[in-house]
Amino acid sequence: MQKKLRLRNRAEFTRVYRHGKSFANRQLVLYWFHKRDVEQFRMGVSVSKKVGNAVVRNRIRRLMKEIVRHHAGEIADHVDLVFIIRKGAVDLDYKELEKSVLHVLRKSLLLKRKGRQDRPGETSK
Repeated sequence: MQKKLRLRNRAEFTRVYRHGKSFANRQLVLYWFHKRDVEQFRMGVSVSKKVGNAVVRNRIRRLMKEIVRHHAGEIADHVDLVFIIRKGAVDLDYKELEKSVLHVLRKSLLLKRKGRQDRPGETSK
């Protein structure tokens, strides 16, 4: 994932937690915050030490970044995303984790509709 598409410091994560919205399933929690001054979405991943050792945490972080990289064209622009990984995600393979990520993005209305460029959170009539 490109550096300009990453949330980097604690202040950026805190802003998303405090002012953003969230949606969760058994494997992930997604926080998002609309930010007009970024041209694309930006993403951060948080994995607690409760999830596993450093090898496990880094592996799941790499998988998350790869999934988001593959679906970058489908994710809404002008939004900061923070994924919090739960213990249930550790046992999943790539396809199951991808399905879980797309589920929280779809439920949060952060996936672009095919053929249209709607703003995130906007429903079509």
